[in-house]
Amino acid sequence: MVLTAHHVKTYYRFFGARHSILQLGNLIDFEVEGEDGRFLPRLRSLSHIGFPWIFDKNRLLVWHNFIQLFEPHLKEAEEIDNFYYNLLLDAAKKWGKQNPKRLVCESYIALLAYEGRLYPEKHCYICETPIGDEVALMQAFKPVHPACIYSASLSTRKVLEFFQTKQTLMMEDYEVDHLFEIVMKGL
Repeated sequence: MVLTAHHVKTYYRFFGARHSILQLGNLIDFEVEGEDGRFLPRLRSLSHIGFPWIFDKNRLLVWHNFIQLFEPHLKEAEEIDNFYYNLLLDAAKKWGKQNPKRLVCESYIALLAYEGRLYPEKHCYICETPIGDEVALMQAFKPVHPACIYSASLSTRKVLEFFQTKQTLMMEDYEVDHLFEIVMKGL
């Protein structure tokens, strides 16, 4: 599966040792051959466009885990808005300079807002009663009472500020780690 600015396409390409640039999450330049409908179109003239952080195994591992979340999310799509491509490209450009877990959380909240799935309510998603000073988050950052899902809690003020600003600047690293674990459960 290849994500371009406006499409999600499937192409044929031999994945031998000579074609190691075709890995998860790599930015590539390519030509397409054979889009006449006989068989899967083929990728030709591949070039890898790298980033300086690609040789940092910890950053690369977080990147691969983040990118893997998009495959099932965009699997059925053929045409998409350039939002997804730009979201990933912007994150990749910042990846070497910023904390990758913070970038994942900020990218994810931007994705939820774009898709209209952000739930910035002050009521529990499960029991629908008001949330107090502490909140837990379910998948897709849905706010709930910590007792409703038996989960660690975060400051409601910080979470609502995160929902509004889409920045993790005001959060501690342990809070960002908790948000990151929620994102890794799936988009």
